[in-house]
Amino acid sequence: MAEPSTTASRQGFPALHDRGGRTPPLRPGGYDPGDYAVSVLRSAGEAGVSPLLVLTVLHVEAYKPHHPLLERLWQWWKPGASFGVANMHRATFERVRRTHGLSGRWQDLRDNPAFAIRAAALHLADLDGSLPQRHVRRYTREELLALGYNTGERNMRAFARGVPPGPMARSYLRRFRACRNRAAEVLADRGERSDAVNG
Repeated sequence: MAEPSTTASRQGFPALHDRGGRTPPLRPGGYDPGDYAVSVLRSAGEAGVSPLLVLTVLHVEAYKPHHPLLERLWQWWKPGASFGVANMHRATFERVRRTHGLSGRWQDLRDNPAFAIRAAALHLADLDGSLPQRHVRRYTREELLALGYNTGERNMRAFARGVPPGPMARSYLRRFRACRNRAAEVLADRGERSDAVNG
């Protein structure tokens, strides 16, 4: 879990918070998608998608450091790289921004985890709207949405028809399946703590 923002200020990092009051990670090994469960629940509810889907995608996308300063360095080295805790590319973000009237900019994804999660949830909702109700049985609907998040809408629809995914998409699907239990545990724990507070 990230340390308090006072520590961040002493180390020269900006003290940034999502709306849930969590600070971004200060070290490459310090990022835990579960820290943003509050934002996931809020954004998934707004978008009308499963919180488990959103949080599992965040776990799959946690393969690189997500501190804003490290992301700036990553962007300098690889200008076309994705931004934010949900690793969204610019073209995808601009589509989501126009469709849903978001006021933020693509660069805001790296500095505002809550905004990045909201954009990811809205994108998953858009993918869900374009996915046919009937699809091959080897994938669940949420697995196809995760594949769409990774490979794009056109590929997702092809996989739904039975076109086999390539090696990178298969690897993403394996990671999605592997991360699902961890995401479910985080959300269950969040629900239990909420019940304890409200009870």
